[in-house]
Amino acid sequence: MKTIKPEIITENVKRLCIEAANNINCEIVNALKKAMNNEVGLSKEILSQIIENDLLADKENIPMCQDTGIMVVFVEIGNEVFIDGDIYEAINKGISLGYTEGYLRKSVVKSPLNRINTKDNTPGIIHIKHTMGDKLKITVCPKGAGSENMSKVKMLTPADGINGIKKFILDSIKEAGGRPCPPLIVGVGIGGDLEKCALLAKESLLRDIDDESADPDCLKLERELFDEINKLNVGPMGLGGKTTALAVKVNIYPCHIASLPVAINIQCHASRHKVVEL
Repeated sequence: MKTIKPEIITENVKRLCIEAANNINCEIVNALKKAMNNEVGLSKEILSQIIENDLLADKENIPMCQDTGIMVVFVEIGNEVFIDGDIYEAINKGISLGYTEGYLRKSVVKSPLNRINTKDNTPGIIHIKHTMGDKLKITVCPKGAGSENMSKVKMLTPADGINGIKKFILDSIKEAGGRPCPPLIVGVGIGGDLEKCALLAKESLLRDIDDESADPDCLKLERELFDEINKLNVGPMGLGGKTTALAVKVNIYPCHIASLPVAINIQCHASRHKVVEL
């Protein structure tokens, strides 16, 4: 049995919060460069400026976006791991230190009704999954409001089928326009129930940008949605162009015979997540 002290968790979460805000994954930059080469005029210039911004943030170790998000944390705990303390407290302490010592914007309010800022970006939104083995895996994902606010859940009927799913997603992207700061990574969750499909959509955003679904039906839908979204002419920052989405990720789960839950979780081009395995 491996024992992990809470202070180790806190220190790693602190570090990951700062790295996620400041250091873009090279795969995202490569996808932006590829998209830029496919654009002309204003849309090409916008993508060029996004890339310049991301590279400068990485070089200077400063946030790539002023909205440093609410922190979403995915935790996988192996059955041979013992946490010697309160893991929720350890993670939230790490978030607090990361946002204060990293000079990141504090965007969390204590209550959605009184809107009083917590002043350290806590609490985070923490999802814990139990797995086999002796590893503790922590993934931090700061999520900005611009893209999150354009995300949706809809309870379709089985009769709506694939066409209904596609219409819901395409209508959502078209309605969102430039507000979620495209080009986007579009996460789609299908199945489960109301809350499960939303979680599926968020989890899909953790997949590598070049990753394709191993499920043939999901793969077909990912490719079709990617092509159709990029034909909407929303374009970079909503000002037109061929690149509205950098990728589409579809995750599925079994559901009730009378249900067809669908969620779309939109991620802006600042796709930020960092991982540690302890």
